[in-house]
Amino acid sequence: MLHHRVNGYDLAYIELGHGVPLVCVHGTLGDFRVWSPVMGPLSQHRRVTSLSLRHFFPEHWDGIGSDYTIAQHVADVIAFIEALGVGPVDLMGHSRGGHIAFRVAQQRPDLLRRLILAEPGGDIDASLAPADAPPPPASFGTRYISAADRIRASDIDGALMIFSEIVGLPWASIPATVRQTWRDNARTLLGQINEQRRPFSRSDAEGISVPTLFVLGADTPGPLPRVLRALAAHVPNSRTAIIPDAKHFMFEDDPVHYSAAVLKFLGA
Repeated sequence: MLHHRVNGYDLAYIELGHGVPLVCVHGTLGDFRVWSPVMGPLSQHRRVTSLSLRHFFPEHWDGIGSDYTIAQHVADVIAFIEALGVGPVDLMGHSRGGHIAFRVAQQRPDLLRRLILAEPGGDIDASLAPADAPPPPASFGTRYISAADRIRASDIDGALMIFSEIVGLPWASIPATVRQTWRDNARTLLGQINEQRRPFSRSDAEGISVPTLFVLGADTPGPLPRVLRALAAHVPNSRTAIIPDAKHFMFEDDPVHYSAAVLKFLGA
């Protein structure tokens, strides 16, 4: 495990392979370990660098503080890429990490060669939503609050069961290794309640200048596919890859097809 000190914080990361850097950003309850299923095939063609965001494992955060925000994590990823000192990188983010990667591309396109967004998490505003689109489920945000309440009551697995419902993965189907990753990062849900995540807008999407690949699990439930398609329709120079028989954690469901789609886009 390696570290770079950025913005007064030691960001932990792991690295494998050689060549053009591919920086990987995990989503909610994840850390640098979540990309393990695809690090083998990707590292045959790229220098794969998987980082843990501020307050995620190996830190065991208590959930106290005001520096768990989207803006802080975006600033940290920007500073991390600069600290690598290798010139423009390819950047890949999943879910909440996809939202962060999107904002990095907005702010510092000069740091990026290509952008990969695996079901980026977040809402879309009226400029991206079709006029006849149903409103997002009112229960979506309240379920995060319910999960946070369970954590405060020290019912960690109860909180994680709620999270598994949010992302459409039955608790019983989640591998023991993934469950443990979620447990290690459970208290980050306390910070996520007030992370100040802005919805995506049409002008946001149209302003992305980096060649972009969107990756969708064909069987992902809920609003994430709608968000992805709305963004993909307006991000210039973008394409979409669909992983058959896969859900939100598509690189775990089918690491072979996921890696192949990414490497094809990267020109490996």
